[in-house]
Amino acid sequence: MNTVTEEKELATFYGHPPIVVHLQPVLHLTDEQFYDFSRINRELRIERNARGELILLSPTGGDSGECNAEITTPLRLWAKRDGTGATFDSSTGFRLPNRAVRSPDAAWISYARLNSLTAEQRKKFIPLCPDFVIELRSATDSRNDLQDQMQEFIDNGTQLGWLLDSEQQRVYVYQPNEPIQELDNLETLSGDRLLRGFALDLREIW
Repeated sequence: MNTVTEEKELATFYGHPPIVVHLQPVLHLTDEQFYDFSRINRELRIERNARGELILLSPTGGDSGECNAEITTPLRLWAKRDGTGATFDSSTGFRLPNRAVRSPDAAWISYARLNSLTAEQRKKFIPLCPDFVIELRSATDSRNDLQDQMQEFIDNGTQLGWLLDSEQQRVYVYQPNEPIQELDNLETLSGDRLLRGFALDLREIW
């Protein structure tokens, strides 16, 4: 496929809801095969759900990309000061205990857990569920799908999750064994329960 054709196909793909590719029972990709498949299709953002289906996500638009930077930058700066864990952006794949591979918009993992991995494990999809995740809902994202993904993170070990719905200026806070909190029109959001001293300025996102 030439470059012009690839660009046309990506332009058509951009702005559309995720595409689900069903493989089983015809084809079953091992973790290694899925990692290699993702590497040779770098122009696509690909996740895998617990059923083994591939989720093709459209490229991030300008507004969403800017908002993602407003999330990852303060989290990264806080983590540098705090020194107890590492942050990851939306290009990082995490292999969850249920075998899904997800790429949240921002994530944090404590060094106590991260340092248990080998150098080889850290080069590929990280075989850990993040301690903390943030997902930002874009115009093409289904709120129900994102809520299901947030619950999936919690079910697989995440201790705190924030789903930010910029369209509604609403935050959904997820924690294990607690009801989901819905918070409207906040200016700042504190992570003190898990991330001491971290607060996200939502005015830059809304």
